[in-house]
Amino acid sequence: MMKQHLVPVFLILILIPTCFSGCSKSDGVSASTSSETDEKEGSGDKKEDEAVPVDVQPLGRGPIEEVLKFSSNIEAEVEVQVFSQARRLVIDLLVEEADIVEKGAPLLQLQDDEQRSSLDKIKSQFDKASREYRRQENLFKQTLISEQVFNDAKYEHEQMEIAVGDAERELGYTKVEAPIRGTVTHRMVNLGDQVQMGQHLFDMVDFDSLVARIFVPEKHLDKLSKGLPVRVHAQSLSEGRFNASVSRIAPTVDPKSGTVKVTVGIGRQEGLRPGMYVDVDLVTSTHENALLIPKRALVYDGDQVCVFRLKDDQTVERVFLDVLLSDRDFIEPVDGFEPGDRIVVAGQTGLKDGALVSLPEGEAKSDDEEKDEDAGSSTSDPVPAKQ
Repeated sequence: MMKQHLVPVFLILILIPTCFSGCSKSDGVSASTSSETDEKEGSGDKKEDEAVPVDVQPLGRGPIEEVLKFSSNIEAEVEVQVFSQARRLVIDLLVEEADIVEKGAPLLQLQDDEQRSSLDKIKSQFDKASREYRRQENLFKQTLISEQVFNDAKYEHEQMEIAVGDAERELGYTKVEAPIRGTVTHRMVNLGDQVQMGQHLFDMVDFDSLVARIFVPEKHLDKLSKGLPVRVHAQSLSEGRFNASVSRIAPTVDPKSGTVKVTVGIGRQEGLRPGMYVDVDLVTSTHENALLIPKRALVYDGDQVCVFRLKDDQTVERVFLDVLLSDRDFIEPVDGFEPGDRIVVAGQTGLKDGALVSLPEGEAKSDDEEKDEDAGSSTSDPVPAKQ
């Protein structure tokens, strides 16, 4: 009986190490497999981390202008001050500030009783001298008087003629007239004032002569020409952008500032006034169908400018460029680019030539790939129409 019980116990003792050995081998395989998987996943993560996320934009064509920006004040080239030429009392004001008057139009009337009386008296004397001159002329033709008597009569007639002209001029001074066609900008006299000789009465401005003077650095001298388009912007006006043009270019360069004076002809435009502060944009060149690169894509390397262009293998190449024209948002390169080139416009900081990049979802495919897909879909069997 005792021998029968010992056999099972012995078998159990032999089987226990075998079970433990099998379990440990199984765990080893599992651990090894897990480690290999982790390595593969880590390798994949590392590869994904190498792709730099960027945004790209395809190049297109459009208009571009090269603009030089300045600030100035509007001036009137034709602006006059009107002064009194007689010492008299103001009896009538004929214009007010902001009135537009023609050249020679009366502005005010001074008291003129004395001048009219003096003119009438001198005209009477002139008439008498004229009759005497004609009588003496007839006698002289008949040799009834000497040449001396005739010359005296002629001289008297000429002197009275001069006196009439002086009296008419004195009377004319009592009516103050506009020396130019323009707008009355200031009135410095009131009705009933006793004005003095040479007193300042009015200011007048010809609004057709409005200009802005800008001073352009001499390095841009070869770009300047008469008639260049100019845009004038008045910040004080809600709709303050006006078209103008270059009317004159000074023939000399200021040696102190190194600039050339350019006169921009503005003319009469609604809302613009002399003395107003304006921004002046001088358009030196315009290209209507230029290849445009956004300025936000530019990377500066010292004195050089470059952009990163996306290649078909999702890497980028650094392309240096020369600028032909530039405005606020875009530049036009001299050469080296084609419409449709995809340029990195965000994420290019620190980007290196040949770097692998990743694009936002929906932008990963190139234009050629999209065309191939479109061509493939067009050759597939058409979807049957619903019955």
